[in-house]
Amino acid sequence: MGYCRFSLRRSIEGFVTPDPSDWPNGQVIVQRMGGVYASVKVSAMNDNLIFMMGEFEAEFPPGLMYAANHMWALPVGEALRFGFTAYAVRLLQDVYFMDWLVESPADLTSGQEIGSIESKKAESSLYAPVTGRLSQFNDELLNDPSAINTDKYGQGWLFEVSATSPDLLSADQYVELLSSVWAKTQQTIKGQLNE
Repeated sequence: MGYCRFSLRRSIEGFVTPDPSDWPNGQVIVQRMGGVYASVKVSAMNDNLIFMMGEFEAEFPPGLMYAANHMWALPVGEALRFGFTAYAVRLLQDVYFMDWLVESPADLTSGQEIGSIESKKAESSLYAPVTGRLSQFNDELLNDPSAINTDKYGQGWLFEVSATSPDLLSADQYVELLSSVWAKTQQTIKGQLNE
């Protein structure tokens, strides 16, 4: 895979290796995929990775783990606390309703449907990101899910699960996943806009 480096809002300067230690602050790293560019930049303000979703930035703290179904995970005691990533929140836009199909405590299987969410852009089912024991939901979100939109990595957390061997990604691995699916995501979004 080729990686290109270019200064934010400037033209392509050349190819570099995908080694993050080579990325200067404020630069955007771009990977070409089927004629579409997906970009990641190293934030000058903090250590977060930023995935460019067109003109919108989706920020990912490196201290969290990530699930392929676009949830973040934070160890909290014996459990993992999960919430939606900035990428998911941007695609959903303005979450206004949530409902859970299971009650805690409950045993979950990775990929099991556990709830639903409604937003400005979509109605979606929610699936367990890992196999484990659901210990609690963030009940405050049932009354007012706006924290998902305003504080996604804080008060907008969704639930906690005790998992023995979760299959989760680092921030770097998650951004790689996003880069690999971004072209298809854009096609899907454009298709929805044309319906």
